Amino acid sequence: MDHVLALVPLQFGGLFGTPLGKLFAAILVVAVVVLVGRLVLRVAWRLVTIAALVVGILLLVSLFAPGLFG
Repeated sequence: MDHVLALVPLQFGGLFGTPLGKLFAAILVVAVVVLVGRLVLRVAWRLVTIAALVVGILLLVSLFAPGLFG
């Protein structure tokens, strides 16, 4: 059974050799980049939100206790 699965990429070798196949491969690569980018941006957005909250809280604390942070 394993040897049959090993031959599958060979059957599609000519598929990506055509201009339309190359365009399809490029679109798949762009789709993967966009998907990974969305995940990274989701994490980055959370980090920025947390940082804004922490800095905002520190700003409020420094207004009420000015000698605390220098």
